Amino acid sequence: MTRNIVVNGRFLTRRLTGVERHAGEVLRFFRHSCRVELTCRQGWSGHMWEQLILPRRLGENHVLWSPANTGPLLVRNQALTIHDLSPLEHPEWFLPGFAAWYRLFLPLVVKQVQRVFVPSAYVKKKVSRRFKIENVTITPNGVNHFIFCPDALQTACDLPARYILFVGTLEPRKNLEGLLRAWGQINEQFRDTWLVIVGVNGNVFKKVRFPQDVERVRFLGYVDDQTLAGLYAHATLFVLPSFDEGFGLPALEAMACGAPVLVSDGGALPEVVGQAAMIFCPADRDALSKAMSECLDDASTRFLLQEKGLKRASQFSWGRTAELVWKELHEI
Repeated sequence: MTRNIVVNGRFLTRRLTGVERHAGEVLRFFRHSCRVELTCRQGWSGHMWEQLILPRRLGENHVLWSPANTGPLLVRNQALTIHDLSPLEHPEWFLPGFAAWYRLFLPLVVKQVQRVFVPSAYVKKKVSRRFKIENVTITPNGVNHFIFCPDALQTACDLPARYILFVGTLEPRKNLEGLLRAWGQINEQFRDTWLVIVGVNGNVFKKVRFPQDVERVRFLGYVDDQTLAGLYAHATLFVLPSFDEGFGLPALEAMACGAPVLVSDGGALPEVVGQAAMIFCPADRDALSKAMSECLDDASTRFLLQEKGLKRASQFSWGRTAELVWKELHEI
């Protein structure tokens, strides 16, 4: 039986984060071979479109890919991508209504779909155990090496020659308070270095409180991909101190751009970076400041991390991920 692939395009209405990048990059490889169902609705209106209108647009021979954590309950011929389980495991990081919705909805839709895609072995283990399912396939994130590369130029932002870079949504999971506290402990030792934070608040997360008295910190907000690639490529050090990550795409993109990378041991981060990054434990309040000091002090350490990171990032490709997703969709 011929299968017609349809993509749930609700994610296209949202600001680009790791979830939306995964969906968009994979879709780029087979967009001309499938149909994308679009909506301009957001929030609860978007949920209603997904649950009530989208199923009516599908026929018996259609297979739906919902790439962004939610999908319609009424569609059995469906693959759902779950990027992490943080709304279920850490509802305190989210607005109460959002966390409650996912605690109710996600277990129902997971049991309904034919396939569940996840970005890492870490998430696969959690999903399989929590929902007692076996139809889970790892479809890892990748890197667009044409954009995220060591030759990327940094011309959009007037920054000092030396800076530590963080990239991510400004949400409790990212441990930004810990990063700012650690930077405050060592910044007097590195007077020529700044901490640069790229990202904006997400509309489903509880607000993050930042220390106000830390010197040489710059918030850039949202930046486009070309600017982001240049920021990665010219960073003295990239830091991702998250308490938990289903993958940790910024760390991979930073390595692809030749930045020395420092990550926490939260979630899938050790799995993603392998031996190519310095890893610390966020439970140790001094571990991050010590690790940053070591990297900033030692050029040979940074050079070694750069070499290992470039090699590690070369193993990840959106094209290979797209091939895997396409193959799995046609087996439903």
